[in-house]
Amino acid sequence: MKGKSRGEALRYLCATVPALFVGGISILSAVNREVAPDLGPIAWDLALFGVGLVLMRWRHRFPWQVALATALLTLYSTTAAGPAYVTYVSLCTHHRWRQIVPVALATWLCPAAQILWSDADKLRVVSVTSVTMVTGSVIVGGLTVFGLYLRTWRDLAASRRQAALEAQAHRVEQAKLAERVKIAHEMHDVLAHRISLLAMLAGGLSHRTDLTAEQTRETAQAIQENAHQSLNELRAVLGTLRRDGGVEDPQPNLADLGALFDEVRVAGQQVEVADTVDGRELLPARTGRHAYRIVQEALTNARKHAPGTRVRAELGGRPGQGLRIRMSNPAPHAGSSGPGPGGRLGLVGLAERARMAGGTLSHAVQDGHFVLDVRLPWEA
Repeated sequence: MKGKSRGEALRYLCATVPALFVGGISILSAVNREVAPDLGPIAWDLALFGVGLVLMRWRHRFPWQVALATALLTLYSTTAAGPAYVTYVSLCTHHRWRQIVPVALATWLCPAAQILWSDADKLRVVSVTSVTMVTGSVIVGGLTVFGLYLRTWRDLAASRRQAALEAQAHRVEQAKLAERVKIAHEMHDVLAHRISLLAMLAGGLSHRTDLTAEQTRETAQAIQENAHQSLNELRAVLGTLRRDGGVEDPQPNLADLGALFDEVRVAGQQVEVADTVDGRELLPARTGRHAYRIVQEALTNARKHAPGTRVRAELGGRPGQGLRIRMSNPAPHAGSSGPGPGGRLGLVGLAERARMAGGTLSHAVQDGHFVLDVRLPWEA
């Protein structure tokens, strides 16, 4: 709004320049001749100038009508040329040649006609009229070019603003998409872990007939606890989605791996851990969260693809050297069943998780074992 107000004030200032110029000339002439000026014609001229200033207010609503009216005022008023020129430039910004051409002719001819109607000497009238027409041609031509340039500049500025708005909207959408992808990763890791534990516990109940009543009760209780935990973790992840934000703290990190290993052992998964991480309290929270999810997903994959086998988890590293996670388990034999629902997608999620943390992931089958090797950065 301030920019528009300054621009409007500048236009009115430009419209008053001819009036100031004529007023200054009249004052100088009166001083030099020591004769009181004839105030009647001057008042009439300035009154028509004031009419032109008032008409300028409607130049946006009635562009060619106002431009033509102010041009006709110059038949009787020299100072009305200021409003006439401003409204003519405003008309040129509309790029409507059917309106521009007749108004341009009026703007060019009316000042010359005013001189022809004066009571001056005929020879002087002819010479002054010729000069006025030449000068008017230059002025009208310059104003036309300026008006067309002003419209082009405005269109360019508007296109840049539109492009900036579209780019900002695109960045917002990309940020939202990135957050949804992050939440989807969290949801996958959490639910895949919990549901695989439930499947393992339920499978034990359905296949083992040697369990005592107490063991059956404990297994059923473990299923119930994991089901409740799944719902709680799902609500937490969905809560971040409803708040349009990222995953909130506190989140699991490297210090929570012990509880994770105990949890899967209770469910029946065999896990052997070798943890040589030095200075784990200095590990960034973001890296620790990704490390936890990587180990969690690796354990889930082992339960899905190599059930009943022993998993070995090796963790090591220190600030400045990075964090290494090495997970291994016996590879499924050739005659085993397929990977099951969601098969082969776990490695894709793990690779994406490692990439989000700025690290690398590799996997291979070595000596009959499937080995997953993850390297994450850890600055000193």
